[in-house]
Amino acid sequence: MKLLESGTELDGFTIEECIHSGGMAHIYHVRYSEGARDPGFPLAMKVPRMTAGDGAENIVSFEVEHQIMQVLTGSHVPRFVAAGDLGNVPYLVMEYVDGKTLDFWLEEAERPGVKGLAFLGAAVAIAVHSLHQQNTCHLDLKPANVIIRKDGSAVLLDFGLSCNALYPDLLAEQLRKAVGSPAWIAPEQVVGVRGDPRSDIFAVGVMLYELATGELPFGAPRTTGGLRQRLWMDPPPPRKLKPDLPEWMQEVILRCLEPEAAKRYPSAAHLAFDLRHPEQVTVTDRGREVQGTRFGVHFKRWLRAAGMHYQPSPLPSHQIDEVPIVMVAVPHKDVSDATLYSLRQAVARSMGTRPGARLACVTVISGGQSGSSGDSGSETSLQRKHIAALRQWAQPLDLPGQQTSYHVLESGDVAQALVNYAVGNDVSVIVMGAATHGLKMQRFLATVPIKVAMEAPCTVILVKQALPFELLTQQAAALKSDQNEDLDVPF
Repeated sequence: MKLLESGTELDGFTIEECIHSGGMAHIYHVRYSEGARDPGFPLAMKVPRMTAGDGAENIVSFEVEHQIMQVLTGSHVPRFVAAGDLGNVPYLVMEYVDGKTLDFWLEEAERPGVKGLAFLGAAVAIAVHSLHQQNTCHLDLKPANVIIRKDGSAVLLDFGLSCNALYPDLLAEQLRKAVGSPAWIAPEQVVGVRGDPRSDIFAVGVMLYELATGELPFGAPRTTGGLRQRLWMDPPPPRKLKPDLPEWMQEVILRCLEPEAAKRYPSAAHLAFDLRHPEQVTVTDRGREVQGTRFGVHFKRWLRAAGMHYQPSPLPSHQIDEVPIVMVAVPHKDVSDATLYSLRQAVARSMGTRPGARLACVTVISGGQSGSSGDSGSETSLQRKHIAALRQWAQPLDLPGQQTSYHVLESGDVAQALVNYAVGNDVSVIVMGAATHGLKMQRFLATVPIKVAMEAPCTVILVKQALPFELLTQQAAALKSDQNEDLDVPF
């Protein structure tokens, strides 16, 4: 379709300037025509290219985006307004999102620093996780399709190649081939598997790699053979191209780029967690490597990939529900051994049924407590003390293959600190004592556990000790006394 002229009216919308002209669509600023209501936010209209020379995927992707945008909600996607049908003039009207795409940082003379890179990556991962919770995989994530708002949040654009597990996958049914942008497409997409949320995690890894090094990890292949190489090939380690990049950041990036989806982050929430808490990232040989993967390793992977068959994933929301971030609130004062034991047992049960879940052990200390001595080193000392206590508490859990991290929060409002942590880290389950953080307060309403249960955005498991250790000790002493009397042994 040819470009629409400024001032043209279409179904109650007035066309303004064209702000983007791509290979698959034109995008315009639009507004409601005179006398129509004001939506309260700026509008953009997307009109697909449908000339004789354009491929069938343009029409199919328009249908896909029309279908998916109507069911997506939240602040990480543009708000859907209206659509035109294929029989007349096809278009999509949506919220115009003001911000900068990730291309802005790629075009800058200097790459973002490590903190900036982690910030951008976490923002994108949070947006991707929100999409997966709605059973949608984007499958075409790239810098041009990610906008960072002024408040630092990310908005995802262009759902023409996406897949919603609750709707027919028109692209898979009609095109029967791998679709996506070659530089960012995941290995399983190359062989035709769509609907795995970890494909989007791979794309985020490609963007992080490019932001960190200025290079694409796999170049921009134009042939199927070039695309298939990522089924067994690792990219050059980022630290080989940028030696000052921290090992933890390389660990994160290369984990996203694992050829096998099962070896990547199990959910985008886990990825965001590591980017927000770099001190908790476990650095392996993957993060320390600077030479690159040996030929022999790549050759063995090539042999396996020759007969590899990827299996379609279950519903994205179900898949990420199986690998939640579990937070346990561990009190550090006015708490009995029985409560700590009961908390540990509850966490073991919760983690044991969710292989791949992540455990965040959190304790809250009083506001100002860490700096009470006026010594700048006292905070570090106090933090270490509480982290050591958390490690000691968690040691008997023995969670092989499951990541565990330790966090000390400082706040005068314990309940609010726990809720804020849960919201900020996409926590799915909170485990805490039914009467913790001050046993003397349990007789009053609105104690810490009650406040958390009322305000938390996720499941809260309140653990009540079944039998205090003190009572067990008394019973054991009484039993021993009875046994001694029964024996009637003379002294």
